[in-house]
Amino acid sequence: MFETTLGWGWGRKHPVATGLRVLLYAIVLVVFCGPLVSVFAGAFDNAADPSKMSLYPRDPTLENFQVAAEQGLWRYFFNSVVIAGGALLLQVSVSVFAAYALARRRFRGQALVLLAILSTMMLPEEVIAIPLSLVIGDLPVLGLDLRGTVLGVILPLGGWGFSIFVLSEFMKEIPRQLEEAARCDGASELRIFGQIILPLCKPGIGVIVIFGFNMIWDQYLLPLIVARTPDDYTLTVALASLRSDPLVGPGALLAGALLALLPSLIVYLAFQRAFLSGLVAGAVKG
Repeated sequence: MFETTLGWGWGRKHPVATGLRVLLYAIVLVVFCGPLVSVFAGAFDNAADPSKMSLYPRDPTLENFQVAAEQGLWRYFFNSVVIAGGALLLQVSVSVFAAYALARRRFRGQALVLLAILSTMMLPEEVIAIPLSLVIGDLPVLGLDLRGTVLGVILPLGGWGFSIFVLSEFMKEIPRQLEEAARCDGASELRIFGQIILPLCKPGIGVIVIFGFNMIWDQYLLPLIVARTPDDYTLTVALASLRSDPLVGPGALLAGALLALLPSLIVYLAFQRAFLSGLVAGAVKG
């Protein structure tokens, strides 16, 4: 790889090329795995120091998790799970229907709809924070105040341009002959959608589930805007607010950070096969 990339004439087994390869692997491991290992070690370390990277607990203990529980991190974790589960379900539902309409149907104004969806991917959440706060406080038409409710967080996250765009690209690759043959056999629109299109989109759905869950789980500004009291915080917001609490040590914060990491890992492991299939399919199309 090095000799090809850098234009050097070394063979694959040349000592210099091997040394550079090992050095690159070591840098990648430190950069990507170092923070994860440090969080894991600090969560079980009674002498955790966030300013120093530690690869193992120097004074092993479970007391950090007890302190984290006393600070209510499990309640914040429950808030995060409810919001992430509800928002992800809504986001996937919206994405499959919107992608189906954009990829498999033609209607007036379709280009404008696609442009509007793509434009939402270009706006930082800080830019729309104030307008979003006004909408959540006085929902148009219904006149509802969603502040202090989980719906106030779930509804704005129900549509994500990235998920719609990715899934619509998958659906465009499905041969139209399958759809036309099913229609000739008398299949309804709903049956074509549910029994032909959706099963073929499992890799794409796996991709949007993983990326969508991480996007929702990492939300900070929106849950902070919607919350009326600290009891409404999600785990991400709570961890940030507890940083300045003198009663909470770095070990308890790292225990909370480890707790925040677990759902993302579980979702990735659950959908990794579909995720990898989606990446392979995208690479082949590219």
